[in-house]
Amino acid sequence: MVLTPPNAPRSGFRTLMSLLPYLWSRDRWTMRARVVLALAFLVLSKIAIVFVPIFYKKAVDALTLADSDILLVVPVGIIVAYGLARVASLGFSEARDAIFARVGQRAVRTVALEVFRHLHQLSLRFHLDRQTGGLSRIIERGNRAVELLLRISLFNLIPTVIELVLVFGILWYMLDLVIACITLATVIIYIIYTMIVTEWRIRFRRRMNEADTSANTRAIDSLLNYETVKYFGAEKHEAGRYDERLKNYEDAAVKSNVSLAALNFGQAAIISVGITLIMLISASGIVSGTMTVGDFVLANTYLMQLYQPLNLFGFVYREIKQALIDIEQMFQVLALGADIVDKPGAARLATAGAAIRFEGVGFAYDERRPILKGIDLFVPKGHKVAIVGPSGAGKSTLARLLYRFYDVDLGRVMIDGQDVRDVTQESLRAAIGIVPQDTVLFNDTISYNIAYGRPGATRDEVEEAARLAHIHDFINNLPDGYNTMVGERGLKLSGGEKQRVAIARTILKNPKILIFDEATSALDTHTERAIQANLNNLAKGRTTLVIAHRLST
Repeated sequence: MVLTPPNAPRSGFRTLMSLLPYLWSRDRWTMRARVVLALAFLVLSKIAIVFVPIFYKKAVDALTLADSDILLVVPVGIIVAYGLARVASLGFSEARDAIFARVGQRAVRTVALEVFRHLHQLSLRFHLDRQTGGLSRIIERGNRAVELLLRISLFNLIPTVIELVLVFGILWYMLDLVIACITLATVIIYIIYTMIVTEWRIRFRRRMNEADTSANTRAIDSLLNYETVKYFGAEKHEAGRYDERLKNYEDAAVKSNVSLAALNFGQAAIISVGITLIMLISASGIVSGTMTVGDFVLANTYLMQLYQPLNLFGFVYREIKQALIDIEQMFQVLALGADIVDKPGAARLATAGAAIRFEGVGFAYDERRPILKGIDLFVPKGHKVAIVGPSGAGKSTLARLLYRFYDVDLGRVMIDGQDVRDVTQESLRAAIGIVPQDTVLFNDTISYNIAYGRPGATRDEVEEAARLAHIHDFINNLPDGYNTMVGERGLKLSGGEKQRVAIARTILKNPKILIFDEATSALDTHTERAIQANLNNLAKGRTTLVIAHRLST
């Protein structure tokens, strides 16, 4: 499945702007206040840190004076101020982190929830086409990138810019315009070089992402089909296919590391040249008497202090670019439109009798291969109709159209005279219960899976539904009873046990319309007969569709 929409990739600026609503919550003034307060502490922290070298300079100048009377008084006061400035900078920085923590985590939570909800709004066609491993990795990287981008932008990038501006001004005012200009030129060259090389590196990072997604998809697909792999003794084959994907990742990762070495060397060279030039000018000033030893220390300290944010800028830029790629991929998923949406002003389904009508229905998953052609079917309210036929005849497709997982290509599907396209999907699906042919359970307890039919159901109601599905005694004989974990996709239960849990879940839902899609296909003859009797009782007074391969069902 291709996640990239036909339009051009989002720009980095546009992606950043897309995050602002999550950061600046319009309906939560407390979050906005936290943002403002965090920014205020950020500025105060940087103001405090740029005063540290100034106090250092004054202490050195005071200590080099010949007057012994002030040797013991002035330096002590300046050194205390030096220490207080460092403590204040650290205190403001930690206060900023503590105040902003709630904002950042709330933004990550909001984005993750929005993506999760959007995935559930996308059509069944999307979920049948998608690859679980690749999609989950994209969402995982995207959520992690949101947190990283917020943290880096507010705690690294903005503070670095503020500090650079303040240092440039102080160097110009206290020392020399030439020193300030060399500092500015060093920073500009450093930034330009970093951006150029990083753009080159991004190509390798993209390939790494693609290879990582591909390898993860291959691994998950193989593990989900663990039994099939064992049936055919295909462990070596699967390992070989997985290793192919890992090799692609290895090649891209090696190229990325080589480009990183080139980036780091160039950055270090630029900084070293800048430091050397400024140190030479400062030393010359001391010799000529235009600068003091304290000025030399000031220039040196600022340069060493700037080295950290400048070095950090390379990391920050690389991480921001990578985060933007990851967020872009996640937003591409968010940009995918749902095929099935409620009409504006759609009403809730009114189910007085729940009569079903398929009127001239035509449908195809692929236009080159029609599944249904001119289907007319009427199920009076409270009646049971069986649809029998071979696999691939379109029986289960009728159930999907009734649920409105797809819209018909021709004709219409109606319940009590209401076109399913004219009512809300929530009310439509609330009126229908189904026991599917392939039952998949959540990786949770048996109790949770049965209660999924009606969240909030009591334990007694869950157990009664299990009795009607002839699975209560089996559950009670398990060591953990209803608290037994069923495993991923319910793989710890047999096919028949999963089917009975699905039947109990539908019984608990108590819908107006019932669909049994080969509901007893995985059961033995004795259990099938027992459950059929209960299903017949459940179906009394309800409109029921029974989908089967054979008439005996």
